[in-house]
Amino acid sequence: MALNTESITLGGGCFWCLEAVFERVDGVVAVESGYSNGHTPNPTYEAVCSGRTGHVEVVRVEFDPGRITLHEILAIFFTIHDPTTLNRQGNDVGTQYRSGIYFHTADQEPVAREVIEELAASGTVRGSIVTELKPVLGYSRAEEYHQRYFDRNPGQGYCAFVVAPKVEKFRQVFATRVRDPH
Repeated sequence: MALNTESITLGGGCFWCLEAVFERVDGVVAVESGYSNGHTPNPTYEAVCSGRTGHVEVVRVEFDPGRITLHEILAIFFTIHDPTTLNRQGNDVGTQYRSGIYFHTADQEPVAREVIEELAASGTVRGSIVTELKPVLGYSRAEEYHQRYFDRNPGQGYCAFVVAPKVEKFRQVFATRVRDPH
C-alpha cells in the first residue's frame, strides 16, 4: 500500500465489473481483483466458482483519502451493482457474487453503515439491502488473467454487454470523478 492511502475490499458480482469502474475513479490509486472471506486458503477461480470455498469475488480498492472519501467510494459501489439481490448480480448466480463491504480498519465500519442507512432511507433501491458488512478475511489475489480484464478484453461478450454498461453508468452519474485508467 502506498503512503497516505487506505484500502477497502468490495464484492458486488463479477470482479471484472467493479475493477473496470474503480480503475476509472479519480482518487483511486490501485485496484486488484481477488477472493475474500472464504474458508479455503489461496483458492483458484474454478474453486471459487464451485461455491464450495465460501469466497466472494472482490476488488481491493486502494485510494487517497485526501482526494476521495470512503463515503464517495461506497456511493459509487452502490450505484454500479444491485445490493438487494442475495448471491446474485444479473445472470451471475452463486455465493461468490454476493454484495459485501469488507473493511480493513475499525473506522471504516461506521462509514459503511452510514452509507447503507442513507441508501435504505433514500428510496432509490427496491427491496432490502443484503450487503454484508464484515472485516476482510483471507484475501488472496486473483489469477493474472483476471487483472485489468475489461481493458484487455473490451470486445469479449461479457465485457461488451455487462461490464461496459456499468462503466458508462459510472461515467454518467459520477462525471466529475472520471479519469483515464492508463
